[in-house]
Amino acid sequence: MDVLSTHIDDAPPRSPALALEVFAVALGLGLTSFGGPVAHIGYFERTYVRRRKWLTSDEFAGLVALCQLIPGPASSQLGYLIGLRRAGWAGAFAAWVGFTLPSAVLMFTFALFVPQFSGRSADACMHGLKLVAVVIVAQAILSMTRALCPDVARKSIAVLAAAVLLLIGLPGLQVPVLTGGALLGVMLCRNAPARRHAPPLPIGPVLGVFSLALMLALMAVTGRDHSLLALAAIFYRSGALVFGGGHVVLPLLRAGLVPAGWLNDTTFLSGYGAAQAMPGPLFTFAAYLGAAVAPQHASVSTMALWSAAALGAIFLPGMLIAVAGLSVWNWVNRHAQARAALAGANAAVVGILGVAFCTPVCSSAILRPTDLAIAALAFVLLIRFRLPPVAIVAMCIAASTIVSAHGAV
Repeated sequence: MDVLSTHIDDAPPRSPALALEVFAVALGLGLTSFGGPVAHIGYFERTYVRRRKWLTSDEFAGLVALCQLIPGPASSQLGYLIGLRRAGWAGAFAAWVGFTLPSAVLMFTFALFVPQFSGRSADACMHGLKLVAVVIVAQAILSMTRALCPDVARKSIAVLAAAVLLLIGLPGLQVPVLTGGALLGVMLCRNAPARRHAPPLPIGPVLGVFSLALMLALMAVTGRDHSLLALAAIFYRSGALVFGGGHVVLPLLRAGLVPAGWLNDTTFLSGYGAAQAMPGPLFTFAAYLGAAVAPQHASVSTMALWSAAALGAIFLPGMLIAVAGLSVWNWVNRHAQARAALAGANAAVVGILGVAFCTPVCSSAILRPTDLAIAALAFVLLIRFRLPPVAIVAMCIAASTIVSAHGAV
C-alpha cells in the first residue's frame, strides 16, 4: 500500500509493529538532534521524507507550516503528527516518547546531581550555564525577529509589547500582552500570507473541537500552593502560550515559578543553560524544573513523579492544539483576520522574550566585564562560525571556570 498517498483511506495499516518502528526512528532522532527546533526540522526532513519516505515533501511542508503557526513545541508537534500519519494514535504517542525520552532523562539526572555540587568550581560551572542562556536567548531573539517581525507593523507590535512589560512589570502580564498583540495584528497585519495545506489525517471536526475544548478547559485547573497539581497547572498554561518558538517558555515558566518561591533564578537559569547541551526538544527543561521543585528531601521516585508531571503538562496543550489545528487549518488559511491575529501574537512574543533577555537572563549572568566578553565571544562563535550549542556550553563553562580560578573581573 502506498504510504505517500494523500488519502486517509490509503494510509498504512495501524499495527504494533509500525508503532515500534516509529518509536525506534524517533528515539534515534531524540539521541542525535541537537540545535533547536529549526535544526530538528532539518533532521526530520532528511529522515522522514528523504530516507524513510513516510510522506512527500509537500505533505511535510504542510505539517511544518501548521506546527510553526500554532502554539507549542513545533518539532515535537511535527514528530507527533508524522507518527499519527504513519501508525495511528499509537504511532503518535510512540513518536513523542521516542523523541522526548533521551533529553528528559538527561535533564532529570542533571537535577539529581546539581545539589551535590558545591564550592568555587561548582559556582563557576553554574555561572557558565547562565552565560549560555544569555547567548542562546540572544540568538533566539535575532532569529525570531527575522521570521516573525519582517515588517514595520510587526516590529512595532514587538516593541510595544516589550514596553508594556517593562513599564508595568506585573506578574502574569504575558497573557494580556499576547491578546493585545493578536488584536493589533487584526488591524495591522492583514497581509499575512496563507500557508501550505497539511496532509489529511484521521482527525475529524468533532475530535478537533473536543481537543480544543479540552485544551481550553484545562487552562482553568489550579491547585493548592506548591502542590503537584499546582505545578502541573503552571507548566500546562506555559505550554499553551508558547507562540513562535520553544525559547518563549523561558519567561512564561519563570513568571510562574520564581516569584512564587518555587526556586530561585540561579537554579532556573542553570537548568536552562544545561538544556542547550541536550539533544531533542527544549521543553524537556521541564523535567529538570519538576525535579528541582520537588519537596525538600524527597526520594528519587518522588522527584521522578514531579519531573514527569511537569514534563507531561508542558507538552499536553501543544499536542491537543495540534489535533485541533488540523481540523481548522483550512479555515485559518482562508480567513485573513485569523492569520493576522496569529501574526500579531507571534510578534508580541518577540517583545516578551526581549524583556526576559534583559531580566533575569542578562541581569543575573552579566556581573562583570569578563562575563560580557565571554558571552559576546560565544555569541559570535554561535552565529558567525555556527558552532553547535553543545560546544558553546563547554566553552562558557570552561571560560567561567578559568576566570573564577584566576580571580579576574
